[in-house]
Amino acid sequence: MTTATAAATTVLGACPHDCPDTCSLVTTVVDGVATKVSGNPAHAHTGGVLCAKVSKYTERSYHADRVLQPLKRVGPKGAGQFQPVSWDEALSDIAARLHAIAQRNPEAILPYSYAGTMGYVQGESMDRRFFHQLGASLLDRTICASAGSEALLHTYGGKLGMRVQFFAESQLILIWGSNSIGSNLHFWRYAQEAKRNGAKLICIDPRKSETADKCHEHIQLLPGTDAALALALMHELITNDWLDHDYIAQHTLGWDELRARALQWSPERAAAECGITAEQIRQLARDYATSNPAAIRLNYGVQRARGGGNAVRAIACLPALTGAWRHRAGGLLLSTSSTAPARRADLQMPQLLGARRPRTINMSTIGNALLQPASASFGPQVQALVCYNSNPVAVAPESAKVVQGFAREDLFTVVLEHFVTDTADYADYVLPATTQLEHWDIHTTYGHTDVLLNRPAIAPQGEARSNAQIFRDLAAHMARHDAAFAAPHFRTSDEDLCRAAMDANRVNFDTLLAQGFAVQALPDAPFADGGFATPSGKCEFYSAALEKLGINPLPDFLPNYEQPTAEHPLAMISPPARNFLNSTFVNVRQLRSAEVRPLLEIHPDDAAGRQIADGDAVRVFNQRGEHVCHASINGRAKRGVVVGLGIWWRKDGPNGTNVNELTHQQLTDMGRAPSFYDCAVQVERLPA
Repeated sequence: MTTATAAATTVLGACPHDCPDTCSLVTTVVDGVATKVSGNPAHAHTGGVLCAKVSKYTERSYHADRVLQPLKRVGPKGAGQFQPVSWDEALSDIAARLHAIAQRNPEAILPYSYAGTMGYVQGESMDRRFFHQLGASLLDRTICASAGSEALLHTYGGKLGMRVQFFAESQLILIWGSNSIGSNLHFWRYAQEAKRNGAKLICIDPRKSETADKCHEHIQLLPGTDAALALALMHELITNDWLDHDYIAQHTLGWDELRARALQWSPERAAAECGITAEQIRQLARDYATSNPAAIRLNYGVQRARGGGNAVRAIACLPALTGAWRHRAGGLLLSTSSTAPARRADLQMPQLLGARRPRTINMSTIGNALLQPASASFGPQVQALVCYNSNPVAVAPESAKVVQGFAREDLFTVVLEHFVTDTADYADYVLPATTQLEHWDIHTTYGHTDVLLNRPAIAPQGEARSNAQIFRDLAAHMARHDAAFAAPHFRTSDEDLCRAAMDANRVNFDTLLAQGFAVQALPDAPFADGGFATPSGKCEFYSAALEKLGINPLPDFLPNYEQPTAEHPLAMISPPARNFLNSTFVNVRQLRSAEVRPLLEIHPDDAAGRQIADGDAVRVFNQRGEHVCHASINGRAKRGVVVGLGIWWRKDGPNGTNVNELTHQQLTDMGRAPSFYDCAVQVERLPA
């Protein structure tokens, strides 16, 4: 819906970013210029409030450095030297080169994208049709959530959980692996309401985050030890008989096996692994068992270590042991994505592959993939990469290898972007994409259960085109070489793609047009009477499906790949800086100035032993590389753990790196996800 006054128009939209809140936006437009982006007060979850990042969205759309016309590389790869070209010249050359590679082997072409926008139209519609028709390699999109997603699949049957608004009624909230103030602001509002009503808030996190500051208690465990803590909590629930035996009997599978495993995990054993005290574990179990209802807000920080999937499984078992699911304000929330009424196959059209079954390349190991020569096991060498909605040179692990791969002169690279990012520096062509204020899109969310529509508030700036339009236009140029690309499904408009994206029986598009969002009719307490989406219909402590995959069918603790050694004695985690969201907002002036410069948080004892003072330039290093930044002795790091706040663009680092120079490409126990927080380093002070 659009409303107008004498001087201003307001347009309803949706935040596109990788955040569980997915807010409804109101953009104020005066004479065709967006002057303000604010939260929609009519949307209950948004409540008229936006985070500091998205409230600065006009600065992003009108940024002086925005790419506003197609650019062609004229300098060496990585130098970021380009000249403007026309759309026709760029698309004609791209189509000809992709066609030539596809004639040899289309699997030598790789799309690379993630959640630069979470929208269905600009994130996973026309692009997927294009690459399916081409027969390009498939991308395993694992870089953020796949370990936790697979863990939930094998425990609950999908990405399902509490409805976020009912945390306001909880008596105890465990905020586990989440800096909610920075990354889940609207949940935090519900948690604060619960706190005002007498609830106890406990933060479980290796870092003393801004959220931990505001909770009643902080359990500061070592990175990657969450499963050990969860198993010890089970031990205490069992030995004190703090169990809902009826719920366990009726609605769970594998209790005897889980019980036997949990009884091996005394608080003392877990405390030794977690770097906390046994009494902290006993008190946490007591609080969890005797608070009714008790709720867990689990987030993806937990899964970014070798045993991340097992950790999520172990934590997800807890509400079934106590019967917390009986209450709408009890249970657990990691993701609600499986409630989305999405029609992905209609958007993506996988049938365009026909009988072809291209290989799949994991986005989290892109550094290795780009350096892999052709072989019988790998297939053809990657010869072309089309990157959109992502900045892999900055965000992918072990970035020295990522840079080496992108620097290959024989790799043809196309990047759809708003700015010349670290990745765009290596592109042969940079194509100007629209921002959220300039295109149609439709959104679901993983933190609540509403559906939102985004209308364009302003005309595309310069020559920018939406992602879907770029792939439509590229298909039209490909049709000169292959008539299959002239099919009508390559001409579907963005608005029609929005209409096709959702199940019309569950979401009325007219409602979306009128108010910008639609509320799904879902049960308040999804598992009050069982009814899990697993094959058994129960909460599966024991997963036969995992067993068939050769994975431990019971939740277990797996130690990190990288344990502290004399050479690299410090564990490192790399959560996002409060004012950044991955690498998206690094160049927004107000947000960047709030972060000042790349920092490494270090415990005072670890700093003193290295003669490091607050603000000193430091070298952080391991066998993969080194990163230069500045020390912050602010009381947030645990002894033996350093925190490299990310994700800065590499070009902004003092030595042209960021924290991913140090992370590795080994994958999690399930879900094939990266283990960013499973990293050992050494730190030394640099001479002044």
